[in-house]
Amino acid sequence: MARIENLNLSQRVTNELGKSIIAGKYGEGSGLPTEAQLCDEYGISRTAVREAVKMLAAKGLISSRPRQGIRVEPPENWNLYDTSVLGWMLESSPSLLVLKEFLQMRLAIEPQAAALAARHGSPEAIAQIEKALLEMDNAAQTHGSIHEPDLAFHTAILLASGNRFFYQLRDFITTALNVSFQYTTNAKDSLQTIADEHRKIYLAIKSGEAERAKNMMAYLIDEAMAYIELKISESATAE
Repeated sequence: MARIENLNLSQRVTNELGKSIIAGKYGEGSGLPTEAQLCDEYGISRTAVREAVKMLAAKGLISSRPRQGIRVEPPENWNLYDTSVLGWMLESSPSLLVLKEFLQMRLAIEPQAAALAARHGSPEAIAQIEKALLEMDNAAQTHGSIHEPDLAFHTAILLASGNRFFYQLRDFITTALNVSFQYTTNAKDSLQTIADEHRKIYLAIKSGEAERAKNMMAYLIDEAMAYIELKISESATAE
């Protein structure tokens, strides 16, 4: 029982310290508070603190070396594929810039995944894409939330591609899409417009038109990219 309690406390401290590091409270190369200071600040044991340090080190945010203490690692060493790290980054103030990088990555992967799904997707896998699309239609018609079926649509395409490396990115893509939706959904005329754009991708995949599926997916992501770049430009002008 004590082990579980320590782990829960460690996860809480990991979450709070991780957010602080990414928000810039502790700069690159600087040291974190000592174990004793962290124990006092959070009211937890050294064991719990050490668990939190291990978790943050595994995510690439910090390093712990003899005689150097706990140091903050430069951003290029952070594990951006860790969903916690990505979530903390998207919660921080420069989230639009992070979203732009994320969209650039999607543009490199998802159009190709759509093309592979058109070429090699099994009937069962394509049926999962259709199921997500029908749920998007239903959400649009009932004015419900389109986010969950939209996520399911994109992850279903990753699975249908047959590329295991692409599918392994599903948690990463889901984490970032959840934040991206807050910005890009408002750029559309209606929820039905969103569903209709996704239908074009689905129909191209179903009919085996790999190049069209690739282009339709690229167009969808390019639209989101243009909107995010506009918002970045507006933010820079307002400063």
